[in-house]
Amino acid sequence: MRYRQQELRDKNPAGPGGSAAATKSVPAVERALLIFQELSKHGAGVTLSELVRRLGLPRSSIHCHLLTLERLGYLHKDEETGRFLFGLQFFSLANRAVAGLGLRRISGPHLYALMRKTGMTVHMGVLDRHEAVLIEAIDSPYSSRIGTWVGRRMPVHCTAIGKALIASWGDEQIERLIGHGLTRYNDNTIASASSLKAHLARTRELGYSVDDEEEAIGLRCIGVPVRDGRGQIVAAISVAGRTDQIDGERFATLAEEVKAAARVISQQLGEPDVPGTLLPCVEG
Repeated sequence: MRYRQQELRDKNPAGPGGSAAATKSVPAVERALLIFQELSKHGAGVTLSELVRRLGLPRSSIHCHLLTLERLGYLHKDEETGRFLFGLQFFSLANRAVAGLGLRRISGPHLYALMRKTGMTVHMGVLDRHEAVLIEAIDSPYSSRIGTWVGRRMPVHCTAIGKALIASWGDEQIERLIGHGLTRYNDNTIASASSLKAHLARTRELGYSVDDEEEAIGLRCIGVPVRDGRGQIVAAISVAGRTDQIDGERFATLAEEVKAAARVISQQLGEPDVPGTLLPCVEG
């Protein structure tokens, strides 16, 4: 049905009564973008059959698109699972696009300063639906490399950036998140509504969030929200390192340094002078 509707749009792109001279869209480009949009919803990738079912397009057409995008490096096929994922060429383009974001441009110097001051890997992420997406990842030369990259999608229920982004969510928003499922990565991962709500309440109280080996064993992160001139949380920043690097007295110092960096970035974005308060986060 969706494919038939697309055919009708291609024949008369301006709709009923539209001008025959209207510029037509290119079906092949639209289908490639539909494939990209579908892949963005599934971190583990999707199979050819899943794409056919979800997009309602001919199997042969999707197969040709997948092969073309794979040859060009925009997609990668996992031969064991048969699932297609984003390739390196896609992330190369995404990185250049993200580089133009005003948020990243404003925050860049402060994030690099935070990395140099703490010696930790520094991240910045934004909310997209029910996931956090990294728009900056600065590795520290003073600590072990952490496997993150710009464009990486992260769960919000068990990462410091994610919890900072949703700290002000109400029960209805949290319930919708839980409806999508809380993936368990290890025994430390938050896996219940009550536990998640308790963590978010603690985040609001302290002004920062913590990932204490919840996504990856041996890693600890501290996250703080960044607000814009309307007082809305538009991003979050974090420091990440091994548990022996973020511990004891060092933990409290790092938390204050991340909060200070977030405060400066927020001020440059036009944050109202409301110290010590987490304002509502906009759900993407």
